[in-house]
Amino acid sequence: MSTHRPFIAPTQFDDPIAAFEQVQAIYDSNIAHLRDAMKRFVAGEDVGEHVRGCYPFVRVHTDTVARADSRLAFGFVAGPGTYETTLTRPDLFARYYQQQFKLLLQNHGSRQQVQIEVGTSAMPIPIHFSFAEHEHIEGTMSAGRRLLMRDVFDLPNLAAMDDGIANGTHEPPPGEAQPLALFTAPRVDYSLLRLRHYTGTSCEHFQKFVLFTNYQFYIDEFIKLGHELMSATTEQGDNGYIAFVEPGNIVTRRVGQEVQPGDALGAAPPRMPQMPGYHLIRADGTGITMVNIGVGPANAKTITDHIAVLRPHAWLMLGHCAGLRNTQELGDYVLAHGYVREDHVLDEDLPLWVPIPPLAEVQVAIEAAVAEVTQLTGHDLKRVMRTGTVASTDNRNWELLPQRTPERRFSQSRAIALDMESATIAANGFRFRVPYGTLLCVSDKPMHGEIKLPGMANQFYRDRVDQHLRIGIRAMELLRALGVDKLHSRKLRSFTEVAFQ
Repeated sequence: MSTHRPFIAPTQFDDPIAAFEQVQAIYDSNIAHLRDAMKRFVAGEDVGEHVRGCYPFVRVHTDTVARADSRLAFGFVAGPGTYETTLTRPDLFARYYQQQFKLLLQNHGSRQQVQIEVGTSAMPIPIHFSFAEHEHIEGTMSAGRRLLMRDVFDLPNLAAMDDGIANGTHEPPPGEAQPLALFTAPRVDYSLLRLRHYTGTSCEHFQKFVLFTNYQFYIDEFIKLGHELMSATTEQGDNGYIAFVEPGNIVTRRVGQEVQPGDALGAAPPRMPQMPGYHLIRADGTGITMVNIGVGPANAKTITDHIAVLRPHAWLMLGHCAGLRNTQELGDYVLAHGYVREDHVLDEDLPLWVPIPPLAEVQVAIEAAVAEVTQLTGHDLKRVMRTGTVASTDNRNWELLPQRTPERRFSQSRAIALDMESATIAANGFRFRVPYGTLLCVSDKPMHGEIKLPGMANQFYRDRVDQHLRIGIRAMELLRALGVDKLHSRKLRSFTEVAFQ
């Protein structure tokens, strides 16, 4: 006997809200089906030979290259054909899905009478992706029962969640629809679970503007600033932030904001997660998330692989670097306009011959933020901030290699700074069509005999971190004010691009 989910036949819509509501109905019914079967299975019941729930899909078909004129870099299909994708978590992506549906109808519907088709796909929902946030029912089963679960329910299938679409290597078999989004529903669900594991916070709290750092000092200042903003009264000005969230989903609401029922579920974790995340929440999701990625390109790739499914509007790297020029001083800023990629973690996904260009909108915002926070202009500004190439390496002790070959390469590249994460974050931003930028602070100059000693380093961090963080936050605020239309650059889109942002 096979126990399947209720099937909801494909239906066409010319209203984005109605189309989204159908997505939600299909998803909710399939998730409810799986959760009910799982609860009965854990209780020892016979739920049937196989239980399956499937994701909703959205599909569009067009017979012409004609579409409405749009300055946006997304919101339209590449040409004639059928395009579709599976969808998940409509509760989390409601605003995003409705925007994508609306743009598709605007760009194709007026001239071609194109409609959005929504139905139940053949893509199974892995049982692990159906559990609610605080459900841990699998752990109550015996080893034998857990083994049997593999026969009764669908498990995650890695073949359905690779990054071929984002990498530009995906080639649909003959007769199969072209992709409509960069990520399939299972790929999204997989990353949502990973985000909770790595950052210690739920995906619901992540905001559209993300700061990455490689030092806890920045996080300490971000926590301090977050609590200051939450204690500010409305008489002191409306900063737009309504809550601050820390690992363990500990929520601090701003003075005057109503406490939500889910806030009580937060609790300090017994140990900090690998890459703890912190969130300054705005009601529309355009606040700022900050993640301490630690040291190294592996962490940088891991976390950006997963945050990318949330379709952020921008991410920036704020961290420390080695200054490679004798004219630099400790505490100077480096605004990256190019990268030497010796991190190696993305070599299979993004060939080294692919340039990672600077994005004008991001560069201008960062420079403006530095000028505003430091109150410097003209030559004085250039004296403390230099624009140039940043080299990122996966070898923390590159200085110790014989024959000084790294030094020669860095000199040939005209690099002015060296770190271990910035090129990875920028390259993954390029790969996933997420606007990116880098502002580093020179903390040592190993090629010129200035290495960090404990006392000197502590003083340096106290003097610079607060200012550097405020520059990053101000840059994000400037990018938010710029608007999504201008921020998502066509530079990040390929020849035949997916329609979803």
